[in-house]
Amino acid sequence: MRPEVGLAGLFLSSFLAATLLPGGSEAVLFAVLRLHPHQAAAALALATLGNTLGGMTTYGMGRLLPQRLAARPLALARRWGTPVLVLAWAPVVGDLFCAAAGWLRLPLLGSTLWMAAGKAARYAVVLWLALGTAAGLGVFGI
Repeated sequence: MRPEVGLAGLFLSSFLAATLLPGGSEAVLFAVLRLHPHQAAAALALATLGNTLGGMTTYGMGRLLPQRLAARPLALARRWGTPVLVLAWAPVVGDLFCAAAGWLRLPLLGSTLWMAAGKAARYAVVLWLALGTAAGLGVFGI
């Protein structure tokens, strides 16, 4: 697989995984890193960008939701504001946090930055696992 094809697929996978569509991009990132470890920085950046843009798509959809949104994510988003979006990477509830933030019209810039921080941290762990395993360190550095 050519590196640019893997990176484009990684971006698309990361974007789609952050929308309301099912899917996980961690396995795609792991595979790209194992095949092309020299592309680690680009892979981390594109996975984070794609996943953040997907989350912001859900944020935008949240702005269109009627008043009957799931109560728990809405209450947490009201209480904590944009920092709750550091959890946007979490399965199931992450999408709800993004939608709640959009519905509440939390600030776009703060929402984007907190969302990107959480998603980048998750992908950095995948990067560490993939490159650590590739270097013979094992999953836990042993």
